[in-house]
Amino acid sequence: MKAEPVDLSHSGTARRSDTDTDQQETAEWLDALEGVARVAGVDRATFLLQRLAEHANHLGISPSSPPYSLYQNTIAVEDQPAYPGNLVMEERITSIIRWNALAMVAKANKAYGELGGHIASYASAAEIFEVGFNHFFKADNAESKGDLVYFQPHSAPGVYARAFLEGRLDEAHLERYRQEVDGGGLCSYPHPWLMPEFWQFPTGSMGIGPISSIYQARFLRYLDHRGLADTNQRRVWGIFGDGEMDEPESIAALSLAAREKLDNLTFVINCNLQRLDGPVRGNGQIIQELESLFGGAGWNVVKVVWGSDWDALFSRDRNHALLRRFAATVDGQYQTLGANDGVYNRMHFFDQDPELQALVAHMSPAEIDSLRRGGHDFRKLYAAFDAAAKHCGRPTVILAKTKKGFGMGHAGESRNTSHQQKKLDVDTLKAFRDRFALPLDDCAVEAMDFYKPADNSPEQRYLHARRDALGGYLPKRTTHAPAVAVPPLESYAKFALEPDDREISTTTALVRLFTNLLKDKVLGPRIVPIVADEARTFGMANLFRQVGIYAPLGQLYEPEDAGSMLYYKESKDGQLLEEGITEAGAISSWVAAATSYSVNGVAMLPFYIYYSMFGFQRVGDLIWAAADQRARGFLIGATAGRTTLAGEGLQHQDGTSHVIASTVPNCRAYDPAFSGEAAVIVDHGCRSMLEEQKDEFYYLTVTNENYKHRPVDASAHGDVIRGMRLYGARGAKGAVPAVRLLGSGAIFREVIAAAELLADDWDVASELWSVTSFSELARNAREVERNAMFGVVHEAKSHVAHCLQGNAPVVAASDYVRAYAQLIASYVDAPYIALGTDGFGRSDTRPALRRFFEIDRYHIVLAALSNIDRVKHGQALQRYDIETSLSAPWTR
Repeated sequence: MKAEPVDLSHSGTARRSDTDTDQQETAEWLDALEGVARVAGVDRATFLLQRLAEHANHLGISPSSPPYSLYQNTIAVEDQPAYPGNLVMEERITSIIRWNALAMVAKANKAYGELGGHIASYASAAEIFEVGFNHFFKADNAESKGDLVYFQPHSAPGVYARAFLEGRLDEAHLERYRQEVDGGGLCSYPHPWLMPEFWQFPTGSMGIGPISSIYQARFLRYLDHRGLADTNQRRVWGIFGDGEMDEPESIAALSLAAREKLDNLTFVINCNLQRLDGPVRGNGQIIQELESLFGGAGWNVVKVVWGSDWDALFSRDRNHALLRRFAATVDGQYQTLGANDGVYNRMHFFDQDPELQALVAHMSPAEIDSLRRGGHDFRKLYAAFDAAAKHCGRPTVILAKTKKGFGMGHAGESRNTSHQQKKLDVDTLKAFRDRFALPLDDCAVEAMDFYKPADNSPEQRYLHARRDALGGYLPKRTTHAPAVAVPPLESYAKFALEPDDREISTTTALVRLFTNLLKDKVLGPRIVPIVADEARTFGMANLFRQVGIYAPLGQLYEPEDAGSMLYYKESKDGQLLEEGITEAGAISSWVAAATSYSVNGVAMLPFYIYYSMFGFQRVGDLIWAAADQRARGFLIGATAGRTTLAGEGLQHQDGTSHVIASTVPNCRAYDPAFSGEAAVIVDHGCRSMLEEQKDEFYYLTVTNENYKHRPVDASAHGDVIRGMRLYGARGAKGAVPAVRLLGSGAIFREVIAAAELLADDWDVASELWSVTSFSELARNAREVERNAMFGVVHEAKSHVAHCLQGNAPVVAASDYVRAYAQLIASYVDAPYIALGTDGFGRSDTRPALRRFFEIDRYHIVLAALSNIDRVKHGQALQRYDIETSLSAPWTR
């Protein structure tokens, strides 16, 4: 009897076709298709189906078909390659690693109940990890760089447990899981900052790993196409969870990966059907959903749904009863089935259909219970990994179905509570030991002893041999690359250090600085300009022609503006990364470039320029990951501040980025007022990151406001880097300054104007300080304060205390919220007033906005007089027509 067609609707249900009016004709069509597939091959059958679909469209026939395939493995049994390893040995090693990972978490929480940790995630992913470690994940060696692996963060205990068997970690490390303060402990998730020679990529904040891995794969191609590194043999692997795919960042760049044909990229998604609290899709099927998502984006999709134990059932199921039942079963029910034994599964799955009942009639409950999901089958996983590694032209995603908490029995296998499971009772531990045949007696189980086979054991010899064949051990991070020489400051920044009378913006100056650096023969090729579709806004259109826009396929069209000097030029070896409207994607490219010194052994210097509002506030989590990853590069917050981007209004005006930046330990943030200050900061950063190879990155805010700039004397360069320099004084010659005025960025010009008003209108002398970084000043002052507290004196005074000695009142103003200027308030002995832009932004002219936020020259004068002369203060209110009855701007 011929098989009847299987109809899968978009809801994920399956049924026998109830609209077949001519079953004989249907059978003939199916026989014909099967004959083509058997005789001419699958490719020919696929071609005919595509032609039929095209012709159907011409005839006006639009068949309704789901955007996914049947709920079965993509790779047929007959197409599976032979398994190249020793299955018995690999299962034994995997069981040992599973135990050590479980013991590490449970032991730590038995001693310290507050430490947390995760057992169930790695328990579900162990086979996925081991197939990769034993057969695919290539390490760096003396001849070449290896693969890059983004590890699922909740599975970190399994990676530690493997490193323990490899001898890279010892028992003392495992005993100190999540106990890092006194040294020698293991961090919770992959954190390169905390374990700089072990972890390579931070993935602890879910969603960051997927988008970062895509842009990392893309950056490997960028380096190769520009001739800076041979990356053709390297592959990026990302092991992620199905629940993690709900994060916007996880799916944000899928189309980019397909569009740029990144066949050096493979995602392996551990589909254990559960997230932290319950099913990922209780009423749906996450594997089918992900297949439609990735397939629609242009990825090659390989599903690993069922293990080898199911193959015999499929071969006897001529009427596709299994497939119909699978398609009709939602994930919430799969979870319930997974949490119960063979008796329950027979009754609630197989007995629901007479054909399925007959199919397993010969099987015992134990045999039904042992039917594994594909993600726990080494053969099925190897076939998928092998297919991914060989696939050309598209990235591949492997959707591997597993059980969360596999092996944890009733304590956690497929249970809603499994993610939070930290502790296991003795009986559960013994059951785990028995299930995986671990050589541990009852005392060792109860004590949760770690187990490591002897160095000359078959297990150890096999484990090391497999890693030797793949070049060494993973994960492992390289910490240095050859230094890159930076040209003399005067050679590329003379225009900024000795400015003429032209009015320019600090944005223009900054772009000109790194454009000049691009011309240097040594450093120039290492610079990576990055922009999120605002190159023309920031005056970078000249780079289109100068260095070209990177496009892996080159330029397949004649640009509309081909006749202009600054036409839109795309090229395969282009240097500019024009990312489109995606700040998350642009910062991910920046991270790939900023960590190239470690990942590729080739130091690069990325400059990512963007609207400052869409930096720390919008992609702050990715910036924190960059800090964790020890990134080196420049972030340029352009059109910065809350009043410089006049007409754009609330959501485009940045008043907080410097406060957020001040909390990132290795971010050095500056708000220069003049092009010369920006030049000094850029030069210092280049030398620090490229020549001295310090693990820090720089954030500079620049504006689009045009004005004349003043030179910065060489003697003041050190103070620019420290955070503030003396700009000058205003008032009668020889007069002692009655007030000190501090300002940063665009608002420093209001400070200068305020000093003029104080002198001309009120006969008050003032001292002016250009503050390039309140955050750097505060860090230095905190360090001095702490050293004094512990009796260790490196500096007698902080830079703030050195500059602002005495009791003269201080008024500090910036284009950011008051909290920014207040960073140094506690380190100043004199009265201190901070002015800032607290509240929501507005659309208006710059003068109107500065008046509204009370940071213009008149409010600075008012603040100064309030601490000097109350009579003059009252007179100033009237003279400058300052309204006192309005509520504060941050309340409006």
